[in-house]
Amino acid sequence: MKYLVWISRIFVGILFIISGLIKLNDPMGFSFKLEEYFSPSVLDLTFFTPLALEISIFVVIAEVILGILLLIGFKPKFTVWSLLLMIVFFTFLTFYSAYFNKVTDCGCFGDAVKLTPWESFTKDVILLVFVLVLFFGKKYITPMFSSKVNWIVGGVALLACMLFANHVLAHLPSVDFRPYKIGANIQEGMSVPENAPKPVYEYAWRFKVNGEEKVIVTEGDYPSVDGEFIDVETTEIQAGYEPPIHDFTIEQEGQDYAAELLEEEKLVMVIAYDMAKSDYEAFEQVAKVTAEAKRKGYKVIGMSASSSDTAEKLIKSYGLDFEFYFTDETTLKTIVRSNPGILVLNKGTIRQKAHYNDFEELTF
Repeated sequence: MKYLVWISRIFVGILFIISGLIKLNDPMGFSFKLEEYFSPSVLDLTFFTPLALEISIFVVIAEVILGILLLIGFKPKFTVWSLLLMIVFFTFLTFYSAYFNKVTDCGCFGDAVKLTPWESFTKDVILLVFVLVLFFGKKYITPMFSSKVNWIVGGVALLACMLFANHVLAHLPSVDFRPYKIGANIQEGMSVPENAPKPVYEYAWRFKVNGEEKVIVTEGDYPSVDGEFIDVETTEIQAGYEPPIHDFTIEQEGQDYAAELLEEEKLVMVIAYDMAKSDYEAFEQVAKVTAEAKRKGYKVIGMSASSSDTAEKLIKSYGLDFEFYFTDETTLKTIVRSNPGILVLNKGTIRQKAHYNDFEELTF
């Protein structure tokens, strides 16, 4: 049992630290995932939605700290109980998402590792087994250092996590795992390779044969049956290739201008996914930065999911000299974790990306 506890301690500790640090690198992204869970169509806990970012920061820091406390063997009773409660909650959440097909990606490892709902649930079940080993064998979890050193390690880790969270929220994630990272080409991200796997479907055909229902399953071919056709049920049994970027548009009055605008050699995008939630003071800087970009020969456009009326009010209020185009809110949230944020592109390749606190660092 002692050795099993040691193996579990190392496995769980390291996994919690890695998972926590990946999400701590992008707590805003994890908060968007929590908002999805809190929505009426999932858990219907909408009263938590305004607190999504605060909950996100608390959860990811807790993951890292609990992983560290487990590895150094500090406060084992508190640590193991906390881990057990956390993993039980996560296991319920991932099972609910998988069974009811509510949230297609749990966000367990942020954008670094994408897991299907059932993969997320399986991962949590395995983790739960290891945590139960720790729970029943917690007497074998002994401190690695003296109490004083353990307090120092825990305190330093907590302070480092808080400082890091503050830094990425005030700027942008230190490591960008998304398909819109600097250097990525949007057109290439939307393309599908010729040899990419195609989806495989199963068709369950129902016929009435001699007064009785008969079901024949094929992978597409219409079956040769001497009977009356009733209906067919289609099931995807193997997903096909989905490009990293599959929902990017630049729309205005129902027309998509993405293909045209992504060919611009000098293009600046001002991203404001929800103007009602934007930092309005930042638009004073947006006006200055975009005016400079236009003087240098750049085409400037805005990108938002808000209404055109809201966009017009914003343009008038801050003297913005560019038009807004519209696309999906989730896409804009994925592009840049800032509201507003700015991208500088060359023929669809992202050359610069800036949080509104760093607009002065943009070069044209």
